[in-house]
Amino acid sequence: MELGFWRDLPRPIIGLSPMDGVTDQPYRHIFKKYGCPDVIMTEFTSVEGLARNAIKLFKDFIYDESQRPIVAQLFGKEPKSFRTAALIAAYLGFDGVDINMGCPAKNVRQSGSGAALIENPKLAKEIILATKAGLQDWAEGEKIENILSLKQKTIKLILEKHSQLPHQYQKRRLLPVSVKTRIGYEHSTVSTWIPTLLETKPAVISLHGRTLKQMYTGSADWEEIAKAGKIVHQTSNETLILGNGDIVSVDSAKEKITTSGVDGVLVGRATFGNPWVLAKLTDWRNRVLEKENRGNLPKQASSIPNQIKPNLQDKIRLAIEHCQVYETFLPEDSFQSMRKHLAWYIKGFPQASDIRVQLMQANNASQVEKILNQIDP
Repeated sequence: MELGFWRDLPRPIIGLSPMDGVTDQPYRHIFKKYGCPDVIMTEFTSVEGLARNAIKLFKDFIYDESQRPIVAQLFGKEPKSFRTAALIAAYLGFDGVDINMGCPAKNVRQSGSGAALIENPKLAKEIILATKAGLQDWAEGEKIENILSLKQKTIKLILEKHSQLPHQYQKRRLLPVSVKTRIGYEHSTVSTWIPTLLETKPAVISLHGRTLKQMYTGSADWEEIAKAGKIVHQTSNETLILGNGDIVSVDSAKEKITTSGVDGVLVGRATFGNPWVLAKLTDWRNRVLEKENRGNLPKQASSIPNQIKPNLQDKIRLAIEHCQVYETFLPEDSFQSMRKHLAWYIKGFPQASDIRVQLMQANNASQVEKILNQIDP
């Protein structure tokens, strides 16, 4: 089993959960800068698309060096495509690969991908092993030019991006494979599903405490996460388990981590418009470590922002900065995708409804700045 960077992270691990349509490059850049999560994952990307030369998907794999450790998240149902996509991710300099086995979206599950794999354990294991094989190919010197399904245009793009990496990330090394999933399909099946995953020895299992049937409704079942954690720790000396679901504050994180025995958490919807929730969690963790280790803090501690109790002006400045980062990294994308983030940033503002109406018509960062700077603090 290869744990890679996961082995060196402080415990409990505090990570930003991957969210489709949310955790794009600008979001990850902003949230790493102000939230300081220990680990970040991309939005999930189709392995079949990557293996079949869908070059537009490479936009999902844009990241900057500030985001390390950065993990490429993949989804799909074809083991062969997972092997190819894993090799591509390694060429692009990612620190690890995560397999999405938890997305409940109708189009994803009907294709046999995402959370549908909970009902297809044989295929799920084949996919994990194929992904590991692709990363083994990378470590052993396999060249992307040898992948017959890839066109020259795709290969050229991959090699170009590879050449732009810092030297240490161009080096061949075995990367870790992790899995993000749910406690079950219609009801919890952690007693069978988790042991099935452990047969393939993933570095990490990230477990959302809802079934596919629940989608994102109701409450996350941390008792089932705790049950899964016990199975993981009794079965494997190396595989880590992260809990996910309903982490909204330091207090909720402390309670869930303590009672479930997980190695860390991934935080999702609580980060909407609020990277400081991650900073507060990481600050809490580091203060605990400082007390336990008599000041010997992990390197991540030095990057925690001094300001983790934002006021209205802090939120305004960050919303504007997010827009500017969006235009820098995704200049050809419609600004419409940025508007939902703006609605999250202004939640709780005085006259938020009126401001939201104006922001939903904004088409660039300059217009957003003009609207927000009119707010009386």
